[in-house]
Amino acid sequence: MKDIAVRHISPLTAALSACAALASFLGLALPAQQPAKPADAKPTPDVLVFSNGDQLTGHLQSAAGGNIIFDSDMAGTLTISFDKIKELRSGDKPSQFALLKKGVPVDNRHPAPEGTAEIAGGNVIIHPDTPAKNSSSSSTPASVPTKDVDYLVSKAEFDNQISHKVGFFHAWNGTATGGATLVRSTTSASTFTAALNLIRAIPAVPWLLPRNRTTANVVETYGKNTTPTDIPAIPGVPNPTITTLSSIFHADAERDQYLSPRLYALGDLSFDHNYAQGLSFQQVYGGGIGWTAIKSSKQELDLKADIHYEKQAFITPAGSSVTPPSVNLIGSTIFENYSRQLPRKMVFIETANILPAFNNSSAYSANATASLNLPVYKRLAATVSTTDNYLNDPEPGYKKNSYQFITGVTYTLH
Repeated sequence: MKDIAVRHISPLTAALSACAALASFLGLALPAQQPAKPADAKPTPDVLVFSNGDQLTGHLQSAAGGNIIFDSDMAGTLTISFDKIKELRSGDKPSQFALLKKGVPVDNRHPAPEGTAEIAGGNVIIHPDTPAKNSSSSSTPASVPTKDVDYLVSKAEFDNQISHKVGFFHAWNGTATGGATLVRSTTSASTFTAALNLIRAIPAVPWLLPRNRTTANVVETYGKNTTPTDIPAIPGVPNPTITTLSSIFHADAERDQYLSPRLYALGDLSFDHNYAQGLSFQQVYGGGIGWTAIKSSKQELDLKADIHYEKQAFITPAGSSVTPPSVNLIGSTIFENYSRQLPRKMVFIETANILPAFNNSSAYSANATASLNLPVYKRLAATVSTTDNYLNDPEPGYKKNSYQFITGVTYTLH
């Protein structure tokens, strides 16, 4: 039998071999450690330099009415007049704006300069960041004196208003008003008032020329009063109650299509019922023209006139089986509407119209309304209004004039 030789390995050599193998395995199994990336530097904000040398950092938001809106890092959102600004320098990531000039409509012939905005030397300078999209646009910076700047708006909002088509059931604003009076005693009385006033103006921003406007209004005042025939009641004697009703209803709608910034063609209709004047139903359908005589951020005055067809039907008198004949009229509505923004966000609105008839000079009517909204909390306001309706040819036994004084709560709709 042959002897088998056994090679002797020292403990030190075995330990070194094991360490080398482990190091080789770890080198293959674990990825190489990457050096740490430096943190991204914070973008430089816009720098606003005042005429006296003071500076603010932050971000330009918009401009309108000779002022800019600047969101300061330290002082919050500020409204600053152009004449107090020496310079505005854009930061690393400036916002994109569209500049609208005073008296210059935005169209293919007069495109709004778009890009980043700076202020220097009494001018607003717009630097386009992309090539011109069409032949009517410009890729060179536009410099506009601050006195000629009407609006400076976000490019995203500008593009949305220019290209986005608004559905008919969108962009409605208005108010809803309600009021009630209840009396429960020997006599009982209930009066309810409700009103809904809606308006849809397209476009919905003041810095684009108006295209069309749609309004709709509905108002109803209903009252019921019951009282015993004899007060106090006579024991053993029947004492039936007397019931008195009142109902005044008005609804109207109008569509304005602008021919120029202040002149528009209109189509209108209205429906009325007034129990207190013996008017069962009045309907008016017409078309005409309107003009915005005054328009500013604080007040607006509209004057309108139309030619219309009008039909009046009257209530059959109590105890009579003969219904009064309906009246068919061709006439006109001469209308004015005035609104005013008052201090503390109060709003005053006044309207008046007169409806003469061409084929019956005595069958004319007139209406006037004035209201004052006083803000209470967020969208809620207290409303005080007064309305006068005049009908020159009511049925015998009815008064020509109908007057209402109403207080209620109004909720603003957006």
